[in-house]
Amino acid sequence: MTDKETFIHHVFFWLDHPESQEDLSRLAAGLKTLSAIKTIRFIHIGKPAGTNRDVIDRTYSLSLMLQFNNKADHDSYQADPIHLKFVENCRHLWKRVAIYDSVDI
Repeated sequence: MTDKETFIHHVFFWLDHPESQEDLSRLAAGLKTLSAIKTIRFIHIGKPAGTNRDVIDRTYSLSLMLQFNNKADHDSYQADPIHLKFVENCRHLWKRVAIYDSVDI
């Protein structure tokens, strides 16, 4: 990897109690706090879209997609106190997390 590659960090969350609107709101609010992290170039917080095809996984509760200028900015995000506080405050809400990181080809 080079220092100039765009770095995408896509995280999928499955709530421990997916029927709980309160837990969904808490997780969404926690994710929104991440937007204050300076190394994030773009942030998208979403829920499963209404698309329904065999190849689409709609089982997750919320997703977070972050774009960074490079891996170093992503690595800085991982250690950022705002990110660490989010994990500490919200980890009890999810039962599963899947992360997909990608860089330019």
